[in-house]
Amino acid sequence: MKKVIVIGCPGSGKSVFSRALHEITGLPLYPLDLLRWRADRTFISREEMIEKIHEIGATDAWIMDGNYGATMELRMALCDTIIFLDYPTEVCLEGVLARRGTARPDLPWVEPADEIDPEFLDSVQNYNADNRPLVLERMKKFADKETIVFRSRADADRFLETLRERQSAGPPSGD
Repeated sequence: MKKVIVIGCPGSGKSVFSRALHEITGLPLYPLDLLRWRADRTFISREEMIEKIHEIGATDAWIMDGNYGATMELRMALCDTIIFLDYPTEVCLEGVLARRGTARPDLPWVEPADEIDPEFLDSVQNYNADNRPLVLERMKKFADKETIVFRSRADADRFLETLRERQSAGPPSGD
């Protein structure tokens, strides 16, 4: 696991998971929201985004977290590991609402606690019906990649804890 993408519904905790994975593995972390968005809530062009993804993808090791369907297949082609946070809608809605009003290292602005974008909430509510099937189809195209799917935060936390334990134990001895 040297080139990792972390995908899932908004609010699933992609960025939190990716930061923990980064801390454990030391792999450079590239949150796609930081690549795409500017502090004034404008964003770079799709072409610029693709160029940045190619630049990162050409390096030896990384973690990219974020959905961005327009670049998902490109990132799947560049990675060696796909991690999909495949959580129930309620979990993701809770995640979206809980992060409002807090500074996040993966976003160049603070989402106001009292500002809720109904269109964004609809996209979260409809993710499992609309986007999840597309993600699963894309993952089938890249069956040669290591694919890890978590169905709950507890499963993802156990995975991270196992990685943490392996890292602290060090490499196996060569008897």
